[in-house]
Amino acid sequence: MGQKNRLVIVIVLVALIVGAMFTSFGRGLFALNTPEVVLPGAGGSGSLPDPGGDPLFQQVEVTTQTVTGVVATLARPSSYYRELTVETFWEGGGSSSQVQVWVDGGFSHIRQTTPSGVIRHDLVGEGTLYYWYEGDTHYQAAPADGLSSDLAQHIPTYETVLELDPSHIISAGYERKGDLPCVYVEVRPQGGHTLERYWVSVDNGLLVAAELEEDGQVVYQMSAWTPVQSPCPAGAQFTLPGGEVLYQAQE
Repeated sequence: MGQKNRLVIVIVLVALIVGAMFTSFGRGLFALNTPEVVLPGAGGSGSLPDPGGDPLFQQVEVTTQTVTGVVATLARPSSYYRELTVETFWEGGGSSSQVQVWVDGGFSHIRQTTPSGVIRHDLVGEGTLYYWYEGDTHYQAAPADGLSSDLAQHIPTYETVLELDPSHIISAGYERKGDLPCVYVEVRPQGGHTLERYWVSVDNGLLVAAELEEDGQVVYQMSAWTPVQSPCPAGAQFTLPGGEVLYQAQE
């Protein structure tokens, strides 16, 4: 074999070795230069943590221009139990409802104690909304979609922030609401007569507070300060009033 041929073989072998090393380590090298969004944790002050110069992390200021991207990084748990309060106000009065929510396996069960003391149940799953009042032996049913569970709780779906025109978002940032670090968004829809405010927990992606203001007066408030149980308590049943169990949370 001539010296030229041997040189060609050596070059090819070196190229194969370099290629193998790049395949093994190249992705990791590139990943080290890919920044990640940092959100304040439950023990923080609501401000951004200091990444300490770590190239894996990048501080992201929440502004009216970036808030939709930050909200997009959050996700609700697929299994949980929580309690919330919904209040409405009008000139000279107001009302309050207490709501319990169980979510698991694609099903939601909402138990709402209305201002009159009547208890309403809404069960959502597999494309159907079932609803009845406590003590009834029969229920009504209607088609359901991705918004039905939130509507049954009488809470806004904060994910609609992702679809807003940024020009309608007038304020945004990190803010503590109660003891919870949240992403805060204030929206003035086109027309300018109302203000919508959302506080989304950075711990679990759930909406923990919301307000609607009309002509300077708060007419709606929602708050959820009790700890969230995730996953949903084992054995929780999603049952119709006749006793039919549609789903049971796993042990």
